[in-house]
Amino acid sequence: MAAVRISSRSGLPSLLLYLGIGVAIGQDGIFDVHFDNAELTQVIGYAALVVILAEGGLGTKWKEIRPALPAAAVLSTVGVGISVGVTAAGAHYLVGLEWRLALIIGAVVSSTDAAAVFSVLRKVPLPSRITGVLEAESGFNDAPVVILVVAFSAVGPVEHWYVLVGEIALELTIGAAIGLAVGWLGSFGLRHVALPASGLYPIAVMAIAVSAYAAGALAHGSGFLAVYLAAMVLGNSKLPHWPATRGFADGLGWLAQIGMFVLLGLLVTPHDLITDFWPAMMVGLVLTVVARPLSVFVSLAPFRLPNREKALMSWAGLRGAVPIVLATIPMVSGIAGSTRVFNIVFVLVVVYTLIQGPTLPWLAKALKISDDPSEAADLGIESAPLERLRGHLLSVAIPAESKMHGVEVGELRLPAGAAVTLVVRDGTSFVPAPSTVLRRRDELLVVATDPVRDAAEARLRAVGEGGKLAGWLGAGGDAGRPGMPGGGSAGARSRARGGPGHAGRPGRAGRPGGSTRVANPKVPHLSKLARKLIRGIGAVSGGKKSDATKVHH
Repeated sequence: MAAVRISSRSGLPSLLLYLGIGVAIGQDGIFDVHFDNAELTQVIGYAALVVILAEGGLGTKWKEIRPALPAAAVLSTVGVGISVGVTAAGAHYLVGLEWRLALIIGAVVSSTDAAAVFSVLRKVPLPSRITGVLEAESGFNDAPVVILVVAFSAVGPVEHWYVLVGEIALELTIGAAIGLAVGWLGSFGLRHVALPASGLYPIAVMAIAVSAYAAGALAHGSGFLAVYLAAMVLGNSKLPHWPATRGFADGLGWLAQIGMFVLLGLLVTPHDLITDFWPAMMVGLVLTVVARPLSVFVSLAPFRLPNREKALMSWAGLRGAVPIVLATIPMVSGIAGSTRVFNIVFVLVVVYTLIQGPTLPWLAKALKISDDPSEAADLGIESAPLERLRGHLLSVAIPAESKMHGVEVGELRLPAGAAVTLVVRDGTSFVPAPSTVLRRRDELLVVATDPVRDAAEARLRAVGEGGKLAGWLGAGGDAGRPGMPGGGSAGARSRARGGPGHAGRPGRAGRPGGSTRVANPKVPHLSKLARKLIRGIGAVSGGKKSDATKVHH
């Protein structure tokens, strides 16, 4: 726990402290514990990596990662190939390693570590398009790298490159299909079957994610990709008791990191690292300065990203426990020189993580890359199913940046069958009236029946993003429109009864004294009464039906 606190305050990835603990109690350390079981380390490392990927997938927001999927897919395949080739060439010509060992090192260090990326990037205020690419890449690139390392570590000649490419493509396809299927089936089951205790939901979610890895591996696909995608589907499915599930997964992720990194620290022999220090520095320099930037700029060339963002992504390719775990594969296979490969990878990861992690916020600031503070924060909504009552309790937390601030309870326009029953403000709870004005950091208790549960949550999120005019004449949010949750004629009648102050310029909802330019009074989703009102105001102002009419408050 002290190591977690120190790492969170210092900005360093936690792996450095845990590796240090393992080294301190291992050989040449305080307790001189001798541990050299590379096979056990590999098994435990794989298990811990599954949990870490599951935790990362559960925390990945689909709306942020969806635009980044094509770029992340290219970066984790084509980019990995470029990085492996360039790094292997540097290890062969600069360090003097024979080609098999050079290719193993190139493949091992070409994988960005999910734990390091998740722990560092979520503390750096970067735009979602950058964090989406980096997080998706760290979740995707483990699969092709594992295939390459296993192929290069196999006894006998290395297979032809086109065989490796085909095998990688097949395993990725199988893993992706199984991960998406398991994630969808799991989320469907958890949303429609009420478990007898809330504490079972976190266990069920993690069990489904781990099952995705098992199913993917048994089908000769990529289990790592399967678990990440299954967890991402589960994390974006609005499951019951979600905050408790996220806290449980976060704790398991920390436990996995601690166990894996301490074990890796135990496996290394410190006095053997001295002779491999400078070779590790040379390989790391080639990887960081040449291979990683080249792979990023070439892979992302079709996506027209600014060069400064590509430069930041080049520096943000953090390494961690994954390369060290993968370095145990040639040791288990009995490849000559594999111990030196492990030592080089260990030193490279420690030194360059120590350099890259703390300097990433500084580089983002120097490149003038920061998150947009104007984006409204997403509402924190927790759902608790009530099976016997056929209803749901929605606990809604209004963040400081939410546009729900200043909205009256009646202006939420929740669908019939949903109601705000309690408001908690500054530690005091009260039953709201329709005229009660919501404020920042309020907590709401919303009761919804089964049929309108999704529509009620969609409407709450729409108001949080677009304000009280969400769904009205193009204002932010889709709830309330025909074909959308909570839409239809009832939504139109509710808007017609909204009263003064409900007209606003599209994109400037709720602006005091503002006006709306109605390009065509025959807006399809307005009720007949609303269209008559607009035509009447146009007639009073002297405009024609086909002309644009300004409607003032």
